[in-house]
Amino acid sequence: MNVQRFLAPTSREAMAKARSVFGDSAVILSSRSTGGGFEVVATAEENLDQIAAQRLTPRPQAVSETPAVGGRRSLQERAELQRPVLGNSQSSVEQDTETLAMSTLSFQDYVRERMLRKRREALGQSVQAPVAAQPRQREAVVQPRSVMPTPDHNRPQQAASRSAQAGTGAPSAVEARLTGELNALKDMIEERFNTLSWLGNSRQNPIQSNLMLKLIRSGYSPAVARAVLERMPPELSAADAFKWTQEVLTRNLKTADASSSLCDEGGVYALMGATGVGKTTTAAKLAAQCVKAYGANSVGLITLDTYRVAGYEQLRSYGRMLGVVAHLAHDAAALQDLLNLLSNKRMVIIDTAGLSQNDPRIADMLELLASPKVKKLLVLNAGSHGDTLDDVFNAYKNADLYGVILSKLDEAPKLGPALDTLIRHQAMLRGVCTGQRVPEDWQRPDAAALVRLSMGTTAKSAYDPQSSELGLFFSQPVTNPVTLDAWHV
Repeated sequence: MNVQRFLAPTSREAMAKARSVFGDSAVILSSRSTGGGFEVVATAEENLDQIAAQRLTPRPQAVSETPAVGGRRSLQERAELQRPVLGNSQSSVEQDTETLAMSTLSFQDYVRERMLRKRREALGQSVQAPVAAQPRQREAVVQPRSVMPTPDHNRPQQAASRSAQAGTGAPSAVEARLTGELNALKDMIEERFNTLSWLGNSRQNPIQSNLMLKLIRSGYSPAVARAVLERMPPELSAADAFKWTQEVLTRNLKTADASSSLCDEGGVYALMGATGVGKTTTAAKLAAQCVKAYGANSVGLITLDTYRVAGYEQLRSYGRMLGVVAHLAHDAAALQDLLNLLSNKRMVIIDTAGLSQNDPRIADMLELLASPKVKKLLVLNAGSHGDTLDDVFNAYKNADLYGVILSKLDEAPKLGPALDTLIRHQAMLRGVCTGQRVPEDWQRPDAAALVRLSMGTTAKSAYDPQSSELGLFFSQPVTNPVTLDAWHV
């Protein structure tokens, strides 16, 4: 009997090794977590009949003998009669324990695969049956009849429909529906069993379970929490595991070099984002830093905000405070003229109109800023919901972003959703706004400090899950999995 053991760091890798050896017919007999990793015992499906036959083989019974006087046997006689029976029972138990030690999850995998295979075979037989019956139907039509048939006005249409179906060979609507339902059922079962397997392993490790709860309460998505914890070494203590998790998040959060700032780099920067995220205030902070470092003549201010009432006046007010003139561009031609006029400036900042992530005018604005020398910076509200931040990134996915600026950190109850979005989209963080003061409330990004701040929150929220509710987060399919080319662990 070909039964093999496979050892890997995770259950998914161990099961993948089993499938690589036995193929699609692989059946998991047992699985357990060991000090060296996750161990899986597997065999091929064709070996199951042999295992079942060994289990169902009748055990040899002791030969009945004539009882002693009074229906009683001596202790020695009973011991002789019971010895072979006990020996066979013990060997059978050992064999069952070795070959049929299926866990609940492994047995469910086996039942699922057998059920799907039987339904496919039944579907194939139902498709072949009408095809085999077609020649007999044609022969019956050719045979002469002695009785005149009853006229049927629908018969020509039915014959035409049958001939069209036979000519095209297209499956019927029922067959297509059954095929779709089987595929959907297969995908759902595979996702549920993979999730249950991962949750079962996590619950066996209290350190991993507590870290998972901590990440979810801090605002990180289940996709990132699962991607991080699947790579955590199993031998770490609680303190080391928490430190390791923070270090992994820090390494995967891309931030600009702390030795240089945007005004040191210079160039033309366009600030984009939704309404009310603080683009104009951020423009004033960047301009103030450049004025402080290189003088008022080193900065140029341009606004494209012709929609918001007093939007231009707000930028002009900041400009007067800094000794910088703010210009208004109504169209692409005016913007190009102003860029040519301010080409000798070290830093030119373009403040754009705030647009919702669902506004179709975003495409027009990106076309207006399509010049390769314009560096596009996306301003995000750090207190926004994770789904909202995802929508914003999807709206600007064709913008060729130079980086991201997180604003309103002082208003964000949790930083987890914002950092989670930056990690999943692999966006470069260029700056952080911590308030409304110009230019004091501006900081260069520090990945380690931001991760510690996100994981150190102690505020209680009505949206925080309990440990018993984590299954609700991981029982649904992951619609946006983390597919980074290389996780830095």
